[in-house]
Amino acid sequence: MTTTTPVYLADTATGLPLPGDADFASPAAERVHRKQRLAAALRLFGKYGFGEGISGHISVRDPEYPDRFWVNPFGVSFKRVTVGDLILVDSEGRVVEGRHKVNPSAFVIHSQIHELHPHAEAAAHGHTAHSRALGTLGRLLEPIDQESAAFYGRQYLYEDYEGPSVALEQGRDIAEKLGDNRAILLRHHGLITVGGSLEEAVHWFFTYDSCAQVQLLAAAAGTPKKMTHEQATAAGDGFGDAQLGRFSFELLWDEIVHEQPDLLDE
Repeated sequence: MTTTTPVYLADTATGLPLPGDADFASPAAERVHRKQRLAAALRLFGKYGFGEGISGHISVRDPEYPDRFWVNPFGVSFKRVTVGDLILVDSEGRVVEGRHKVNPSAFVIHSQIHELHPHAEAAAHGHTAHSRALGTLGRLLEPIDQESAAFYGRQYLYEDYEGPSVALEQGRDIAEKLGDNRAILLRHHGLITVGGSLEEAVHWFFTYDSCAQVQLLAAAAGTPKKMTHEQATAAGDGFGDAQLGRFSFELLWDEIVHEQPDLLDE
């Protein structure tokens, strides 16, 4: 018997009308795209209160030089950063483009993630209240709703805290423990998410943090009921879809560029 897709479903893994990946005429054009999205992501971190002093960084691999990555500079507020503030860092920690200095923690963490995980085009790291609270309890996200199921079997609890991450060896260890997961929760520290695009990595960060908040609230009120393995797997296939993650960021992009167009200043 021949089956046909219902007309209300799109021909995508989730059935949602999600657009495909963008095509770029050149690496230079793709670089502009990535830098603009990176600046927007940083402003979104500022808007949603993910800043904590000098801490927190987001990186995206350069499309032409895979051993280099763009990242926010040291000492520039998430709420003020622009495309022109971004710096390009090589595998040795040198700033090869940009007028600011690199945060040593950003280099030791992001350089090792990009080196060990070719699929990780981007990584997002922040010291948010919800992720820190969950981490100090030594807990990962439990599949108690659809969004948290996006991380079912795709997260790791890192417990080897040795102080601020400024040693390359510690960054290497974090990257190794990350494995094929999309999130690593650093106990006594914060959260890192990765993705096959900047958009995906940042969406996972926002989702993980909100799920941590829901889990903490639910646990404070009672005993949350977890999904079964079958339910979590089914929900994870939908809400954990990479294409959905990428497109979800586009809504945030539209929001922040409309509100703060100066972020595109070069």
